[in-house]
Amino acid sequence: MRRVWKLLFGRYLLVTNTVSSGVLMLVGDVAAQEIESRLESKSTSLGLDWQRMFNMTLVGLSQGPLHHYLYKWMDVLLPGASVRTVFKKIAIDQFAISPIFIVTYLYSAGLLEGASVTECTAELRHKYWTIYTADWLVWPPTQFINFYLISPKYRVLYINAITMLYNVFLCYIKHNDDLVTQLTGKARKKEDSSDSVS
Repeated sequence: MRRVWKLLFGRYLLVTNTVSSGVLMLVGDVAAQEIESRLESKSTSLGLDWQRMFNMTLVGLSQGPLHHYLYKWMDVLLPGASVRTVFKKIAIDQFAISPIFIVTYLYSAGLLEGASVTECTAELRHKYWTIYTADWLVWPPTQFINFYLISPKYRVLYINAITMLYNVFLCYIKHNDDLVTQLTGKARKKEDSSDSVS
């Protein structure tokens, strides 16, 4: 068991980070679908949207390598775990990496669901600030623990575990314009949302 663990978090760390990202995105989407079903008082006998689950898994798999290499790059750029260094890493994460992940998430998920680039751009405009605000509530304290206390080889796994919970929110936001409208008071423009995947 110890040997397998060493391989997973040593030689095969990229694979571990990629697969765990995909699996935890899948789990987050299943939970989001269950929440949607309960809120809409649907019978659970209708089942899950398997295509949506597959798409979200692919999105998660695509984000695993990005996390893997970005954290490695940050550790080279800012070695150590002093409080000052940790805050610098959090700033990079919030001001540079978070926006990149929001954009890649909405575009990759939208394109996999058959939306056009124009429709993905409209969805990004509608949902970006809601997601980015939530990022500020969740990720700075999470990343403080990550950068200050967690060993580098376990960072993506730790982030993926937190992301599993955050993915419930992301998947729900991705597939429900109504919540964004309630939170922001701004409805998605009719011409932008026509023929888009919701």
